[in-house]
Amino acid sequence: MTKPAGFHRSLAHMTGTMSGILAPRRQVSQRSKAFDLLLAGALTLFFGLFSLAQEGVAGVLGVGMLAPLVWRRTHPELVFFAVSSVAVLQWLSGANLMAGNVGLLVALYAISVYGEVKYSRIALGVGGLGVLMATARYYSSSDWRQQITMMVALGALVFGVWAIGERRRTRGLYVAQLEERAAQLERDRDREAKLAVSNERTRIAREIHDVVAHGLSIMIVQADGGLYAADASPEQAKKALATIGDTGRASLTEMRKMLGLLKQDVQPDLDPDQPRPQPGISSLPELIENVRQAGLTVDYQVTGTPRDLPALLGLTAYRIVQEGLTNTLKHAGPGARTCVELDFGREMLTVVVTDDGRGAGVAPSNDPGHGLVGMRQRASISGGTVNAGPKAGGGYEVIARLPYNLPAGGNQ
Repeated sequence: MTKPAGFHRSLAHMTGTMSGILAPRRQVSQRSKAFDLLLAGALTLFFGLFSLAQEGVAGVLGVGMLAPLVWRRTHPELVFFAVSSVAVLQWLSGANLMAGNVGLLVALYAISVYGEVKYSRIALGVGGLGVLMATARYYSSSDWRQQITMMVALGALVFGVWAIGERRRTRGLYVAQLEERAAQLERDRDREAKLAVSNERTRIAREIHDVVAHGLSIMIVQADGGLYAADASPEQAKKALATIGDTGRASLTEMRKMLGLLKQDVQPDLDPDQPRPQPGISSLPELIENVRQAGLTVDYQVTGTPRDLPALLGLTAYRIVQEGLTNTLKHAGPGARTCVELDFGREMLTVVVTDDGRGAGVAPSNDPGHGLVGMRQRASISGGTVNAGPKAGGGYEVIARLPYNLPAGGNQ
């Protein structure tokens, strides 16, 4: 006869449920297995032998409620089912309560600690039913007050054992959550450290670009000037060559220091002994003097009350001025004049670099470069802005507004 489809679904569901019960709930160490074996053996020897001496052949049931406790940690649901089944046989056979019945309490505790929550609730219900069955069988001839007293006492014992197991389960889950959270925080910290190192190396790469671009711009201008002055003014040509040499050596030294930082596996900010160039506002006069020696006329003005700036803000201002002067050398053309202005306002530093040359928009160039993008990125890190473009009437202008107070998350 063909079985209905519902029968097959029910059979499959029952098979899956039993498979889940029979499967080990957790990985148990060898030490825990040895402890479970010793505990079950000790309980079986002590209470099992006591049950045999007390009940004779019926005492075998007491042994049957103790021996399965070896697997109480790996198969708590199966152990509780087995022990409860033996207890039911004890009730049906009319055997008295015996020492081996302590196995019921141990199995109930095990399922409340190691079993699934739904099976733990079922086990509590089975324990409550067992209290009613035991009271009805073993205290049926007693006074009703004694029956109620025993029912309450046995019920409190069963519920107390289950509650202790639930509390241990909850505490274990809480500890496991704390451990997982700590592990997650450690993983997040490692990721943030790697990201910080990556960002630092990217920033150093931009520093190298600025150093090389600025140094090469000066060297190219000096080389062109020396070439034209070689015949008419040998002394001027020698001076240009000397400037080229000094600029090249300085740029090479600074670049080597930065490349040394890129070779480090640790975050450079965490090692104060690593050499790291950090120019700031105080380095601007030297920068402007080098540009003047390259043949560019530069006026330098400071208004407002100068103040000490955070390292990041000072470095940002320096690089913006450096990039502005580099662009002037590249694009402004011969005879251009440049003005660098610093205005220390109440809430922000304003950096202005202007020239009266032909402007970057008309200067011939095969490589537009990344100077303006780099300036804006630097300014945004410091919470500021950069505006750049041709001036009305000719020339080019770069205006950077950098607030003194860094935004949240800004690094110095």
